[in-house]
Amino acid sequence: MKPLRIAIAGAGPAGLCAALRLRRDLHEVTLFEQFDAPKPLGSGLILQPTGLAVLDELGLGERMRSLGSRLDRLFGRVLPSGRVVLDVRYATLGGERFGLGAHRAALFNVLFDAVVGAKIPIETRRRITGIDRATDGRPILTGDNGWKAGPFDLVVDALGVRSPLWPLFGGRARRDLRYGALWASVPWPSSGFDRHALEQRYQKASTMIGVLPIGRQKEGEVEQAAFFWSLRIDDYDKWRGAGLDAWKGKVRELWPQTEPMLDKIHDAGDMTLAHYGHHMLARPFVERLVAIGDAFHAASPQLGQGANMAMLDARALQRVLHAADDLQAALAGYARQRRRQMAYYQALSRGFTPFYQSDSRILPPLRDFLIAPATRLPFARWLVAASVAGLVLAG
Repeated sequence: MKPLRIAIAGAGPAGLCAALRLRRDLHEVTLFEQFDAPKPLGSGLILQPTGLAVLDELGLGERMRSLGSRLDRLFGRVLPSGRVVLDVRYATLGGERFGLGAHRAALFNVLFDAVVGAKIPIETRRRITGIDRATDGRPILTGDNGWKAGPFDLVVDALGVRSPLWPLFGGRARRDLRYGALWASVPWPSSGFDRHALEQRYQKASTMIGVLPIGRQKEGEVEQAAFFWSLRIDDYDKWRGAGLDAWKGKVRELWPQTEPMLDKIHDAGDMTLAHYGHHMLARPFVERLVAIGDAFHAASPQLGQGANMAMLDARALQRVLHAADDLQAALAGYARQRRRQMAYYQALSRGFTPFYQSDSRILPPLRDFLIAPATRLPFARWLVAASVAGLVLAG
């Protein structure tokens, strides 16, 4: 395909990765971001082997690994018995496969520095609200105060779950989850935790505590952990009203080894409330407009796939544009490539999440005494590990 003039709306992992890949194919790419300066949002994430492979293709994997913390295992116990109900090991898959715990800021810095190095233009303070069309049908971005940019040959929507452009795709089925999580980034403790594992503790399905090693945000900084506490969204005000000391007391009672991390949380404002939900566009493209990342699909973070799937979207889009000579045919090919994997992970997330975040009284016993033992069977153990690694239907 001849070089296109492409606008990418949103400078998160999806948008930054897409900009880098499309610029390498000599497309004229411009990034648009609503903030005064592009910045990351959130605390920790897991880069799976699939996401690391995309970064390797961009020449960024080595730096990312130097910042993150290698994960060999995802491990969880139910309280008060201490029974193991989650034990996923990347070694099950064979080869040198592992996850990488990372701060979102580290992933952002690696991608953003590469975008700046590639001299890809970034227009900030551009809050996109919609799209107009030129007389030839090409899209024109519109925003606050009558701002416009374009026309473009293609607009890539990487604006996330609250993208104002999603009605243009014909709507979506979205379901907000009752449970979210409180997150904080704290210094990695000197003892008591496995530096190469995501560790979790569960009380029924309504309480979940997690500790994820996430390495450094930048070279030379201290190593950190992402500490998280599952919480019903409508209980957030009650949590704040009860006071931080009351909450810390409960956490200490459930998991005493978290004391050094709790000592680094001094105010309720140190904890960020994350909302979760499921959605997927039935058709992630229309004429000269395509959605990637959370603008296309979103799910609970239980499987740790968000940033990885966003980067896989960016890779798939670049590949179809590279291989095709017709734009709409390429976008249709992108949708076909990504739909099967996304449908699998959406279904898995919808089914998996209530066992770990819900008010159900029935699901926790099923998890503890039926599902957890079943996942130790050889094929089930492999399938769970492959699903967590993002390898199922990866293409």
